[in-house]
Amino acid sequence: MKGQGRFAGYNLASLRKDLLSGTIVGVVAIPLGMAFAIASGVKPEYGIYTTIVAGILISLLGGSKFQIGGPTGAFIPILFAIGMQYGLENLLIAGMMAGVILVLMGLLRLGVLIQFIPKPVTIGFTSGIAVIIFTGQIGNFLGLEGMERHEYFVDNMKEIGARLSTVNPYAIITAGICLAVILLGKRYAPKVPGSLVGLVLASVIAALLFKDGVTTIGSAYGDIPSTLPSFRMPGITWEKLGSLLRPAFVIAMLGAIESLLSAVVADGMAGTRHNSNRELIGQGIANIAAPLFGGIPATGAIARTATNIRSGAASPMSGIIHGVVVLLILLLCAPYASSIPLAAMAPILMVVAWNMSERKEFLHLLKLKTGDSLVLFITFVLTVFADLTVAVEAGLILAVVLFIKRMGQSHLVSKVLPDPASVKVLPHMVSDNHDCPQVAIYDVEGPLFFGAAYRFADTMPSSGPDQAKTVLLRMGKVPLIDTTGEANLAGLVKGLQENGGRLFISGLQPQPLELLKRTGLYDRIGAEQFFDRTGDAIQAALGSVNVSRCRGCRHAAFRECAAFSAKTEPAGRGAFAGRASAAPRKLGGEA
Repeated sequence: MKGQGRFAGYNLASLRKDLLSGTIVGVVAIPLGMAFAIASGVKPEYGIYTTIVAGILISLLGGSKFQIGGPTGAFIPILFAIGMQYGLENLLIAGMMAGVILVLMGLLRLGVLIQFIPKPVTIGFTSGIAVIIFTGQIGNFLGLEGMERHEYFVDNMKEIGARLSTVNPYAIITAGICLAVILLGKRYAPKVPGSLVGLVLASVIAALLFKDGVTTIGSAYGDIPSTLPSFRMPGITWEKLGSLLRPAFVIAMLGAIESLLSAVVADGMAGTRHNSNRELIGQGIANIAAPLFGGIPATGAIARTATNIRSGAASPMSGIIHGVVVLLILLLCAPYASSIPLAAMAPILMVVAWNMSERKEFLHLLKLKTGDSLVLFITFVLTVFADLTVAVEAGLILAVVLFIKRMGQSHLVSKVLPDPASVKVLPHMVSDNHDCPQVAIYDVEGPLFFGAAYRFADTMPSSGPDQAKTVLLRMGKVPLIDTTGEANLAGLVKGLQENGGRLFISGLQPQPLELLKRTGLYDRIGAEQFFDRTGDAIQAALGSVNVSRCRGCRHAAFRECAAFSAKTEPAGRGAFAGRASAAPRKLGGEA
């Protein structure tokens, strides 16, 4: 937890817990690592290398106590697309560049920014990725022959349709056995690693009953070596760095989102608090190191992290042990892994896709039929039919536009008119038929920024000889002003001053006040024309009114207004009296 060492109070009992949980997670991680690698378009051993190297470093250097790192399903579409377009070596370089970006994000303390990505965007691309993973395994599940993987969803669907005549019943039986074990195990033995049991059982049955009837890892990708690859630096050039910058940035952003989301889930389960910036640094170092040993990009894995916590993990040591367990199994059992049928791995990825689909949240947001529903739908469709990069960019842009529109609509300007009957200051929408010839009072609510400035400008009185010379803005409900809003306010001030008028402001909050001081508009308006209380501002505004003009006011209904009353009645009996302070300040003007 924050403020405590992650190994504080560590003892032998803690080590026993970590040995058990690390072993369980390591066993679970092996089939997932191979499956994710195959689905990403690389050899299965690359997934194992990633699990070992990145998994150990993420647990050792990250900011989450129970985080388990490694290859994940979220990376599959983007890694496959990068591998198809740039090749394996450039995919490794892009992963290293993503690691550097993650480290820089952590050092610059940008971990908190991930929280500002809208939920409809994350659910949209996560659901889209789930669809791509699930449909991408249909060919292996059915044992289709001659299948070619394509970059785009539509092309892959066409490929499946063209190969349906080559369905292999042995592959379906193998896949069905694995799927049944996973589903039954989840219901009746949730603590048993169903994916591993299903994979082993389906592989054994296939080897005994129809050995040559299904495609295996060995027949498709060659034998899995029983050692880690030697250290190798990819051939990095400036030209490659330039061309791979965009895919590297996408890998980094997706890795940051997934890892911090997993850390948040872990916090909720274990009652801990993660350090988001340290987590990004740990993730970055892991992604820099993994490609040097043949590993693909990695991030925090929510399902494996949850398994780690449920298995009783006591510290990050469980994640380190999980990587060591995978290494030992690689050294001892690699030859057997080559006999695993691809059809047995397909259900594992299909179940992963189903679990990560966010289907309940997806349908809930879609049924709302709001702007968030549109963001969700656009992000989902573009993830499936275009690519993840375009989807996230479009989703974020659309979310920002909708946010600006909402904030602009929340900005209200209403004119305040004296009501002699109730002796109150009541807000009404501005109307051409209810304009006081000398004093105009407005309530301004909501942020005065570029998305709302036009509403403010359209509502404010235009300058001219027949317009009110004194304007009071009640701005206690304006939390924010940007430079566009300040420019609109400055335009109002300029128009008033050119026609001999004055602007009074009451209730200005700290951020708007600070901005007006920095831009100099505060001094142009005059410090004596800013008030904390509306009552004081009203009395000051009345002090600048030409009272004799009120006698000829063309609006008979306002003969009892405060300005008129100030000349004919004792102070405090006018319609504005209830809003004035006991000792109002007067700032010049005619008596």
